[in-house]
Amino acid sequence: MNARALGPAFVALAVVAVAVASGFAFAAPNAGKPAFWLLAGGPTVLFAVVGAVWAHREELLREWVTPRWGDFTRGVVSAVLLVAVAWAFTRLVLPVGSPREIWIVTIYGQIGDPRQLQAHAPLVGAVLVVCAVAEEVLWRGAVTQMLADRVGTRTAWIWAAVLYALAYVPTWWALRGGGTGSLDPLLSVGALGAGLLWGAMARAWGRLVPGMIAHVFFDWAVVMMFPLWGPR
Repeated sequence: MNARALGPAFVALAVVAVAVASGFAFAAPNAGKPAFWLLAGGPTVLFAVVGAVWAHREELLREWVTPRWGDFTRGVVSAVLLVAVAWAFTRLVLPVGSPREIWIVTIYGQIGDPRQLQAHAPLVGAVLVVCAVAEEVLWRGAVTQMLADRVGTRTAWIWAAVLYALAYVPTWWALRGGGTGSLDPLLSVGALGAGLLWGAMARAWGRLVPGMIAHVFFDWAVVMMFPLWGPR
């Protein structure tokens, strides 16, 4: 069977696997534990490896990951803009003292104690880089290309962003408002917004490197440098 014919099955399996793992990763018992990081990033890395092998056979991978002049600037500027948008969103939609503040409180609580993260900064940085690069290869690379074979290149990146957001739907229940009983859709909302930006970057430049750089810098910024909630 042609490898491209298996595209829909691969996409469906990736969405389901990441969704199930994310639901467990953001469950309260895994807060701040190595299991959180393994579950949150492990399936994505595995599917990204499979997607990279497929892309190599389809002669797509080299074009995706070959850096070019201006990629670093594009990535950093995009990351700065995304951090600014995320910061404004949290201040407007999740202000301190509002019922919705708990949405972001529980997410940062799940990531772990900031002091522990700072104490293991090199390891945290390595994990963030691996996970960010894997997400770009999987969602903006393999999934988008496989969808493009079915729906065309003009809308495939949008559908990929929607699936990226759907993969975090189980976290609505896993986080569940810090025990208040209210669903927590914040990760899905963030994934949709960021996925649209990084997908648009991949479509505009035909490569993944600018989005990889933006993704890495954004994750590092909101986790380690400028958290969107908590003591500064």
